[in-house]
Amino acid sequence: MIQISPQMRILACTKPVDFRKGIDGLAHICRQVLEADPFSGTVFVFCNRRKTALKLLCYDGQGFWLCQKRLSSGRFQTRLDQFQMDAHELQALVWNLHVPAGSVQFFKKLQS
Repeated sequence: MIQISPQMRILACTKPVDFRKGIDGLAHICRQVLEADPFSGTVFVFCNRRKTALKLLCYDGQGFWLCQKRLSSGRFQTRLDQFQMDAHELQALVWNLHVPAGSVQFFKKLQS
């Protein structure tokens, strides 16, 4: 099981990916396109061209996790137009929730 925490680095591939690719093919995209190390523990998010499915790739120190979510109907509403995202944005994406940018503030400055 992958535990997504606010401290995790999450990178999204902003262009659609061929979903016939497995772990090795997606790790190659991480290295070549995203210029990131797939062994770093970063969660990588990929979407197909029709926006009906997501794949998440993550290395946990022992091996790779490859998770896929395919919608039974409809398309993912959120556009992957940003390269880096927060944990709450990934959760909203996986659950296909539309949260306008800047509408949710998870951290508040404490007064001393």
